[in-house]
Amino acid sequence: MADTHDTAAMPSPTPDEAERVGANLQTAGADKGSAIPPDELSRLTDDIVAALKTVYDPEIPADIYELGLIYKIDIDDDRNVDIDMTLTAPGCPVAGEMPGWVENAVGSVEGIQVVKVELVFDPPWTPERMSEEAQVAVGWF
Repeated sequence: MADTHDTAAMPSPTPDEAERVGANLQTAGADKGSAIPPDELSRLTDDIVAALKTVYDPEIPADIYELGLIYKIDIDDDRNVDIDMTLTAPGCPVAGEMPGWVENAVGSVEGIQVVKVELVFDPPWTPERMSEEAQVAVGWF
């Protein structure tokens, strides 16, 4: 079985982003060594986050990453990606479609093999998970 590596460990975020990322992303496997060279892991991480920022909740003018809907991103040594995400509400009208949007966006990242997205609702999403950027976009800041 390939090791998994949480992208929250790389690259070093700004202090504000570190606080938000730490609150939003579950760490899993960050303490394990990686067969992926650090510079490639950093590039993959940056590219995955950039891809996630292209996916928007159609009812909220902010991307799903800044909204804090992404709970976990794991990259294994074979460059397969597992993502746990949530929705702003379990009854979200695009609940059936959004995981596919995320799979397609992250699957387009060069070097990524297979992307699996799982919807989770524990812990429940709250507005406190949003970045300042998302709070400004929705007029809450």
